[in-house]
Amino acid sequence: MTKILYVEDNEDNVYMLSRRLKRKGFEIIIATDGEMGVQMAESEKPDLILMDLSLPKMDGWTATKTIKSNENLKSIPIIALSAHAMDEHKQRAMDSGCNDYDTKPVDINRLLDKINNHLN
Repeated sequence: MTKILYVEDNEDNVYMLSRRLKRKGFEIIIATDGEMGVQMAESEKPDLILMDLSLPKMDGWTATKTIKSNENLKSIPIIALSAHAMDEHKQRAMDSGCNDYDTKPVDINRLLDKINNHLN
């Protein structure tokens, strides 16, 4: 089963998206802040990471840079999820090392296409 680490501090977002992804056959593990996201990336070795950018303790940009700087983790695809839809936010996410970017509220079909594209 494909394991996805979802790094998100909003309980409603976690509930909604994790339920939908589990129904599609993914194993979902949750980190509620950036520091926990980095730790879980190291301990769980997920197949893909969904990274909120506005997080407590360590923001998503910093968490992504930290993960991508780790030789054992840098090949894990990271998709940034953000309510910020402006080009500058997308560019900052990509500059941090994200492999893709999607906006909230999440369009599940569009996100599934991106997930499957990065897993294949």
